[in-house]
Amino acid sequence: MKFGLCNLSIVPIRLEASDRSEMVNQLLYGDTFKILEQRKKWSRIRSGFDDYEGWIDNKQFLEVSKEEYKELNETPCEYSTDLVNFITAEKGLLMSIPIGANLSAARFLNHGFEGNRIMGKQDKSLLVKTAVLFLNSPYLWGGKTPFGIDCSGFTQIVYRLCGYRLLRDASEQATQGEALSFIEESEPGDLAFFDNEEGDIVHVGIIMAENHIIHAHGKVRIDRLDHSGIFSNDKRHHTHKLRVIKRIV
Repeated sequence: MKFGLCNLSIVPIRLEASDRSEMVNQLLYGDTFKILEQRKKWSRIRSGFDDYEGWIDNKQFLEVSKEEYKELNETPCEYSTDLVNFITAEKGLLMSIPIGANLSAARFLNHGFEGNRIMGKQDKSLLVKTAVLFLNSPYLWGGKTPFGIDCSGFTQIVYRLCGYRLLRDASEQATQGEALSFIEESEPGDLAFFDNEEGDIVHVGIIMAENHIIHAHGKVRIDRLDHSGIFSNDKRHHTHKLRVIKRIV
Protein backbone atom coordinates (compact mmCIF):
# COMPACT_ATOMS: atom_id res chain seq x y z
CA MET A 1 0.00 0.00 0.00
CA LYS A 2 1.11 3.56 -0.75
CA PHE A 3 0.71 6.62 1.47
CA GLY A 4 0.38 10.36 0.99
CA LEU A 5 0.58 13.76 2.66
CA CYS A 6 -1.37 16.90 1.76
CA ASN A 7 1.31 19.52 1.14
CA LEU A 8 -1.06 22.15 -0.25
CA SER A 9 -3.49 24.47 1.53
CA ILE A 10 -6.76 22.74 0.62
CA VAL A 11 -7.30 19.77 -1.69
CA PRO A 12 -10.77 18.62 -2.83
CA ILE A 13 -11.75 14.99 -2.35
CA ARG A 14 -14.18 14.00 -5.09
CA LEU A 15 -16.78 11.26 -5.38
CA GLU A 16 -15.40 10.08 -8.72
CA ALA A 17 -12.07 10.42 -10.53
CA SER A 18 -12.97 13.62 -12.36
CA ASP A 19 -12.70 17.37 -11.85
CA ARG A 20 -16.39 17.52 -12.72
CA SER A 21 -17.37 15.13 -9.95
CA GLU A 22 -18.87 16.55 -6.76
CA MET A 23 -16.57 17.43 -3.88
CA VAL A 24 -17.45 15.27 -0.87
CA ASN A 25 -14.68 16.30 1.51
CA GLN A 26 -11.40 18.22 1.71
CA LEU A 27 -7.85 17.56 2.80
CA LEU A 28 -6.15 20.36 4.68
CA TYR A 29 -2.44 21.05 4.85
CA GLY A 30 -0.72 18.32 6.87
CA ASP A 31 -3.44 15.68 6.50
CA THR A 32 -2.22 12.15 5.80
CA PHE A 33 -3.94 9.34 3.93
CA LYS A 34 -3.61 5.85 2.51
CA ILE A 35 -3.69 5.37 -1.26
CA LEU A 36 -6.16 2.59 -2.05
CA GLU A 37 -5.99 2.77 -5.83
CA GLN A 38 -3.83 4.78 -8.21
CA ARG A 39 -4.52 5.70 -11.80
CA LYS A 40 -2.66 7.89 -14.25
CA LYS A 41 -4.23 11.14 -13.06
CA TRP A 42 -6.21 10.24 -9.92
CA SER A 43 -5.85 8.31 -6.67
CA ARG A 44 -8.55 6.86 -4.45
CA ILE A 45 -7.59 7.56 -0.86
CA ARG A 46 -8.70 6.93 2.71
CA SER A 47 -8.12 9.85 5.07
CA GLY A 48 -5.99 9.09 8.10
CA PHE A 49 -8.08 11.42 10.26
CA ASP A 50 -11.59 10.04 9.70
CA ASP A 51 -11.25 7.10 7.24
CA TYR A 52 -13.24 9.01 4.60
CA GLU A 53 -12.68 7.74 1.07
CA GLY A 54 -12.66 9.57 -2.26
CA TRP A 55 -10.56 10.62 -5.24
CA ILE A 56 -7.85 13.29 -5.38
CA ASP A 57 -5.69 14.65 -8.20
CA ASN A 58 -2.23 13.05 -8.35
CA LYS A 59 -0.69 16.52 -8.77
CA GLN A 60 -2.06 17.67 -5.42
CA PHE A 61 -0.22 15.59 -2.85
CA LEU A 62 3.17 14.28 -1.82
CA GLU A 63 3.74 10.53 -1.69
CA VAL A 64 5.48 9.34 1.49
CA SER A 65 6.86 6.02 2.64
CA LYS A 66 5.11 3.72 5.11
CA GLU A 67 7.67 4.69 7.76
CA GLU A 68 7.17 8.40 7.12
CA TYR A 69 3.38 7.95 7.24
CA LYS A 70 3.67 6.19 10.58
CA GLU A 71 5.98 8.89 11.94
CA LEU A 72 3.64 11.67 10.81
CA ASN A 73 0.63 10.00 12.44
CA GLU A 74 2.49 9.36 15.69
CA THR A 75 3.57 13.00 15.98
CA PRO A 76 1.19 14.99 18.25
CA CYS A 77 -1.02 17.20 16.10
CA GLU A 78 -0.66 20.97 16.21
CA TYR A 79 -3.36 22.96 14.47
CA SER A 80 -3.30 26.51 13.17
CA THR A 81 -5.87 28.63 15.02
CA ASP A 82 -5.76 31.69 12.77
CA LEU A 83 -8.58 31.85 10.21
CA VAL A 84 -5.89 32.29 7.56
CA ASN A 85 -2.13 32.26 7.96
CA PHE A 86 0.97 31.46 5.93
CA ILE A 87 3.54 28.72 5.71
CA THR A 88 7.01 29.65 4.53
CA ALA A 89 7.72 27.02 1.91
CA GLU A 90 10.63 26.35 -0.44
CA LYS A 91 12.82 29.33 -1.41
CA GLY A 92 10.98 31.53 1.08
CA LEU A 93 7.73 31.46 -0.86
CA LEU A 94 4.54 31.96 1.16
CA MET A 95 1.59 29.57 1.01
CA SER A 96 -1.72 30.34 2.69
CA ILE A 97 -3.24 27.77 5.05
CA PRO A 98 -6.67 27.76 6.72
CA ILE A 99 -7.58 27.29 10.35
CA GLY A 100 -7.33 23.62 11.27
CA ALA A 101 -4.27 22.93 9.12
CA ASN A 102 -2.01 20.34 10.75
CA LEU A 103 1.30 22.06 11.45
CA SER A 104 2.98 18.86 12.61
CA ALA A 105 3.85 18.23 8.96
CA ALA A 106 5.69 21.55 8.61
CA ARG A 107 8.92 20.21 10.11
CA PHE A 108 8.77 17.14 7.86
CA LEU A 109 8.30 19.39 4.82
CA ASN A 110 10.95 21.91 6.02
CA HIS A 111 8.32 24.63 6.11
CA GLY A 112 8.27 27.51 8.58
CA PHE A 113 5.31 28.80 10.58
CA GLU A 114 5.13 31.67 13.07
CA GLY A 115 1.41 31.96 13.76
CA ASN A 116 -0.87 30.79 16.54
CA ARG A 117 -1.33 27.08 17.16
CA ILE A 118 -3.07 24.68 19.50
CA MET A 119 -2.47 21.07 20.49
CA GLY A 120 -3.99 18.47 22.78
CA LYS A 121 -7.46 18.15 24.27
CA GLN A 122 -9.00 21.44 25.37
CA ASP A 123 -11.71 22.28 27.89
CA LYS A 124 -15.23 21.79 26.57
CA SER A 125 -15.92 25.51 26.94
CA LEU A 126 -13.55 26.19 24.04
CA LEU A 127 -15.83 24.37 21.57
CA VAL A 128 -18.36 27.18 21.31
CA LYS A 129 -15.65 29.86 21.33
CA THR A 130 -13.99 28.09 18.43
CA ALA A 131 -17.27 27.60 16.57
CA VAL A 132 -18.01 31.34 16.67
CA LEU A 133 -14.83 31.99 14.66
CA PHE A 134 -16.61 30.48 11.65
CA LEU A 135 -19.69 32.73 11.80
CA ASN A 136 -20.90 33.77 8.32
CA SER A 137 -18.68 31.25 6.54
CA PRO A 138 -20.62 30.30 3.38
CA TYR A 139 -22.14 26.84 3.06
CA LEU A 140 -20.22 24.55 0.70
CA TRP A 141 -20.98 20.86 0.25
CA GLY A 142 -17.87 18.91 1.28
CA GLY A 143 -16.10 21.99 2.64
CA LYS A 144 -14.49 22.50 6.03
CA THR A 145 -12.79 25.91 5.94
CA PRO A 146 -13.99 29.49 6.53
CA PHE A 147 -14.14 29.90 2.74
CA GLY A 148 -16.85 27.23 2.48
CA ILE A 149 -18.10 24.63 4.91
CA ASP A 150 -20.94 22.14 5.34
CA CYS A 151 -22.73 21.24 8.57
CA SER A 152 -20.69 18.18 9.52
CA GLY A 153 -17.44 19.66 8.21
CA PHE A 154 -18.11 22.54 10.59
CA THR A 155 -18.64 20.35 13.65
CA GLN A 156 -15.71 18.13 12.70
CA ILE A 157 -13.19 20.98 12.33
CA VAL A 158 -14.36 22.68 15.55
CA TYR A 159 -13.93 19.46 17.52
CA ARG A 160 -10.62 18.77 15.77
CA LEU A 161 -9.21 22.12 16.87
CA CYS A 162 -10.15 21.27 20.44
CA GLY A 163 -8.43 17.89 20.28
CA TYR A 164 -11.40 15.58 19.63
CA ARG A 165 -12.02 13.30 16.66
CA LEU A 166 -15.38 13.24 14.90
CA LEU A 167 -16.27 11.23 11.82
CA ARG A 168 -17.06 13.17 8.65
CA ASP A 169 -20.79 12.97 7.89
CA ALA A 170 -23.64 13.92 10.22
CA SER A 171 -25.07 10.39 10.10
CA GLU A 172 -21.67 9.01 11.12
CA GLN A 173 -21.16 11.57 13.88
CA ALA A 174 -24.57 10.61 15.28
CA THR A 175 -23.16 7.14 16.09
CA GLN A 176 -20.62 8.68 18.47
CA GLY A 177 -21.01 9.80 22.06
CA GLU A 178 -23.79 9.45 24.61
CA ALA A 179 -27.43 10.20 23.76
CA LEU A 180 -29.27 12.61 26.05
CA SER A 181 -32.93 12.10 26.89
CA PHE A 182 -33.96 15.76 27.12
CA ILE A 183 -32.77 19.04 25.68
CA GLU A 184 -32.57 20.40 29.24
CA GLU A 185 -29.72 17.96 29.92
CA SER A 186 -27.56 19.45 27.16
CA GLU A 187 -24.52 21.65 27.68
CA PRO A 188 -22.80 24.13 25.36
CA GLY A 189 -20.61 22.08 23.04
CA ASP A 190 -22.96 19.09 22.76
CA LEU A 191 -24.14 18.12 19.27
CA ALA A 192 -27.74 18.21 18.05
CA PHE A 193 -28.74 16.05 15.08
CA PHE A 194 -31.69 16.51 12.75
CA ASP A 195 -33.46 14.17 10.32
CA ASN A 196 -35.54 14.42 7.15
CA GLU A 197 -38.96 13.01 6.35
CA GLU A 198 -37.45 9.59 5.69
CA GLY A 199 -35.82 9.54 9.12
CA ASP A 200 -32.27 9.94 7.79
CA ILE A 201 -29.96 12.20 9.79
CA VAL A 202 -28.99 15.01 7.45
CA HIS A 203 -27.91 17.93 9.67
CA VAL A 204 -25.87 18.65 12.79
CA GLY A 205 -25.03 21.70 14.87
CA ILE A 206 -23.30 22.71 18.10
CA ILE A 207 -25.48 23.61 21.07
CA MET A 208 -24.85 26.97 22.73
CA ALA A 209 -26.13 28.49 25.95
CA GLU A 210 -29.71 29.74 26.43
CA ASN A 211 -31.33 27.45 23.85
CA HIS A 212 -29.28 28.55 20.86
CA ILE A 213 -27.42 26.52 18.26
CA ILE A 214 -24.63 27.37 15.82
CA HIS A 215 -24.74 25.48 12.54
CA ALA A 216 -23.99 25.70 8.81
CA HIS A 217 -27.18 26.36 6.85
CA GLY A 218 -26.63 28.78 3.96
CA LYS A 219 -23.86 30.12 6.14
CA VAL A 220 -22.61 29.44 9.65
CA ARG A 221 -25.32 31.05 11.75
CA ILE A 222 -26.87 31.12 15.21
CA ASP A 223 -30.54 30.19 15.62
CA ARG A 224 -32.93 29.10 18.36
CA LEU A 225 -33.18 25.45 19.42
CA ASP A 226 -36.27 23.91 21.02
CA HIS A 227 -37.86 20.46 21.41
CA SER A 228 -39.09 20.55 17.82
CA GLY A 229 -35.80 21.57 16.24
CA ILE A 230 -34.14 24.69 14.85
CA PHE A 231 -36.24 27.84 14.70
CA SER A 232 -34.78 30.24 12.13
CA ASN A 233 -34.49 33.80 13.38
CA ASP A 234 -34.74 35.06 9.78
CA LYS A 235 -37.50 32.85 8.36
CA ARG A 236 -39.51 32.76 11.59
CA HIS A 237 -40.29 29.07 11.31
CA HIS A 238 -38.64 25.73 12.01
CA THR A 239 -36.10 24.65 9.40
CA HIS A 240 -34.82 21.37 10.90
CA LYS A 241 -36.52 18.61 12.94
CA LEU A 242 -34.62 17.49 16.05
CA ARG A 243 -33.73 13.79 16.18
CA VAL A 244 -31.17 13.35 18.98
CA ILE A 245 -28.66 15.20 21.15
CA LYS A 246 -25.28 13.60 21.71
CA ARG A 247 -22.56 14.36 24.25
CA ILE A 248 -19.10 13.68 22.85
CA VAL A 249 -17.04 15.46 25.54
